[in-house]
Amino acid sequence: MVIYTVGTFDLLHVGHLALLEYCKTLGDTVAVGVASDKVVNSYKPNVPVIELAQREEMLKALSCVDIVRPYHELEYVSACKELNVDIFVIGGDWGNKPHNIEVEDYLKSMGKKIVQVVYNPRTSSTKIKQKVIAQFHKGRHIETAII
Repeated sequence: MVIYTVGTFDLLHVGHLALLEYCKTLGDTVAVGVASDKVVNSYKPNVPVIELAQREEMLKALSCVDIVRPYHELEYVSACKELNVDIFVIGGDWGNKPHNIEVEDYLKSMGKKIVQVVYNPRTSSTKIKQKVIAQFHKGRHIETAII
């Protein structure tokens, strides 16, 4: 079985690892779609800290990941077709945007599964970035507000 999940995977952390290891329990092959800077910038205010090629390289080094492929458009159906995905693993922040509904409809029509996971709220790339910024400004009498 082919398991597919997508994300930015910026500042790789234990939450990412837990997701990918969980994916490996669901099937034989874990394929990871990594969002390009252009894709990330279409729905987040900032591009990733780690460049795409390095994020891909880190993911390829994980034993629980078999395939790493970048995506440059906010669209998932083509990858699901190309990889013949059996299960698409999504996060708790999935939402009902048109590109999400499109892949849900496609997978349902093909008799495939979608599994939604709940992220650990203690760990995220955003929280790591906030902590780094706070430590940088500590003692410099500069107030930092992240909104």
